[in-house]
Amino acid sequence: MQNEPLLSVSNLTVDLLTAKSAVRPVDEVSYSVRQGECLAIVGESGSGKTVMNFAPLGLMPSGVATQLSGSVRFQGQELIGLPEREIRKYRGKSIGFIFQDPMSALNPVRRIGRQIAEMAELHLNMSPRAAEERALDLVKLVGISDPAARLSQFPHELSGGLRQRIVIAIALAGEPKLLIADEPTTALDVTVQAQILRLLKDLQHRLNMAMVLITHDMGVVAGAADNVLVMYAARGAERGPVDKVLVNPRHPYTKGLINAIPRREDPVGSEFRGLPGVPPTLGAPINGCAFAPRCEFAVAECARSRPPMTATADSSVFVACPIVNQGKAAA
Repeated sequence: MQNEPLLSVSNLTVDLLTAKSAVRPVDEVSYSVRQGECLAIVGESGSGKTVMNFAPLGLMPSGVATQLSGSVRFQGQELIGLPEREIRKYRGKSIGFIFQDPMSALNPVRRIGRQIAEMAELHLNMSPRAAEERALDLVKLVGISDPAARLSQFPHELSGGLRQRIVIAIALAGEPKLLIADEPTTALDVTVQAQILRLLKDLQHRLNMAMVLITHDMGVVAGAADNVLVMYAARGAERGPVDKVLVNPRHPYTKGLINAIPRREDPVGSEFRGLPGVPPTLGAPINGCAFAPRCEFAVAECARSRPPMTATADSSVFVACPIVNQGKAAA
């Protein structure tokens, strides 16, 4: 059906298993993305953002055993439990990826043109000649000057911003319907960050792609996303339209993240407004609200049971906070 989400994640739980212990970086998280929409997933490092998107598609590092439960449906097809050979039909073709570090995502001993072209050959069954022509078109599409010359270069000959654009071109080579961008502006200077974000947003609209944007930067969320999922300690804290969540955050953690953003009116030398405390260790059991030890509004109920994601009064924003759901949180 046309109104059905392109990607639908329901109660996803991911356990990472070792010989001695198990860690749960994702704990019963739900969200959805429709065609043409951008969902930003935001939270501190270690909150589960990347694992949640990569584990169902078999993209965890070698040697890491994963155990998944819940549901991840793409175009109506359940991905959890699919054999690796079936997952490969989606990975890189219907679902494209932009990885955090473009230098490690690119093969250092292969020319740029070949790395883009081989994706078109693999996923679109193009001939080598047609794939080379598509590589040239993609390099033009991502806004790289002198594209023909760039195709013959190696990754180390390009700047960080150009390498990131090449990674985007590779992600687009299979004509994906969903693009997963994992911290695509990490380690880039502010000017290049803005250029990459504008490029991604422009490409998303022109190609009518869905996009999942993984980030820790609320500024990125405001400039690029339609909806946002705020993650904390493996769980969803708040989810809803960007304009509502950023303008009127309900969860104390979301408020803390937004309050920590420097403001233009802040005097020089003003004290940094950070969140007190540190995130919990994921190996330790958490029975109640994981944010309670850092929350100034916490009450006894917060430590007793895990708060479910509950719709607020306007039904478009969901919050996992018993204080908010009872209407007792401070404004």
